[in-house]
Amino acid sequence: MSNKFQMTLAAELDSLSRFRGLIKSACKGDRGVDEAACYDLQLAADEACTNIITHGYAGMNPGSIMLTLEMLPERVIMTLTDFGYAFEPYEPPAPDAVAAMEERPTSGFGLYLIYQTMDEIDYVTTLDSNQLTLIKKLEPIGSTSTG
Repeated sequence: MSNKFQMTLAAELDSLSRFRGLIKSACKGDRGVDEAACYDLQLAADEACTNIITHGYAGMNPGSIMLTLEMLPERVIMTLTDFGYAFEPYEPPAPDAVAAMEERPTSGFGLYLIYQTMDEIDYVTTLDSNQLTLIKKLEPIGSTSTG
């Protein structure tokens, strides 16, 4: 059974469901990825890809996004590669949940969600590409989370 999955698609919002499907397929079976971890991976991929599509390729012809998943016993390594503009994914402050709706920003939650769902985040840019690596640690099979 392969532990590495890869898909390259056009940097378009229509591609997001196919990326989510790849992640769901990769999480199935005896890989130790529970539904909550799989959902976190899908959410982080959705948010990161949306940022790449919206900001990374802004003003350019849509390029592509390559999603790679490496399924390991203790973690999943998800790498997103694009060829658009570079963007440093800093950890944003938590949204103000008590602010009035009209005072809340209408964007900027994607990075917050990525930082909340992933355990490690690394971003590397070269002259040719940008690589965002997201790591999700997995609970050992049979263990229960406390807290």
